[in-house]
Amino acid sequence: MTAGPTREPFDPARFISNPSTGRMGFALAAEAIRRGGEVTLICGPTHLETPPGVHLVRVSTADEMFRAALNQAPGVDLVLKAAAVADYRPEVRSPGKIKKDVLLADRAILLRLLPTPDILEEIGRRKKPGQVLVGFAAETGDLEANALRKLLKKNLDLIVANRIGQEGEGFEADTNRALVIDRHGKKTDLPLMPKEAMAAAILDLAEPLLAAGAGQPGGRSTRRTAS
Repeated sequence: MTAGPTREPFDPARFISNPSTGRMGFALAAEAIRRGGEVTLICGPTHLETPPGVHLVRVSTADEMFRAALNQAPGVDLVLKAAAVADYRPEVRSPGKIKKDVLLADRAILLRLLPTPDILEEIGRRKKPGQVLVGFAAETGDLEANALRKLLKKNLDLIVANRIGQEGEGFEADTNRALVIDRHGKKTDLPLMPKEAMAAAILDLAEPLLAAGAGQPGGRSTRRTAS
């Protein structure tokens, strides 16, 4: 599974990022361990303590997370992509700190941004028979429509969609609420709850898909691994 933000630097002192703390991903990792899973957690910058038993892979940028995730994904049964990956990175990274006295007269700085690799879409494209892929969507607009679009585009088995900018929900909160949609269109509303409880609810919904996938041709049924 993946957790936390990524940082996309434009000089050694500054970067583009987001408020993700990684709490949801770490809660999922702890719950998966509790259920007997072998867990690799690919984590962006965060100060959270690693859950016991979890194999932690630390990364910083979206490119680093992309490489780590694609390295781990082929050998696992369940992929949970809870990280808040930056969608764009600066085209050029200055080797030295950009000083105010070399900026434009109005102290503006212009950054050209390029898209980062879409980790979830690439894993979905390479998904193996029997493998289960769970994505997450943080939204401000039409929650259901955006979640369904992402579910189909990225070949997901389950998507967990939540609103951001609401009190007690999303980034930097200890609690969350979510709409979960599976590949068959079944919808489950998860009310406001601690992220640890939500992790358990999400895995409750993922496990039947995992069990069904293990029965498919090429499915893996001997080991449950989350990455």
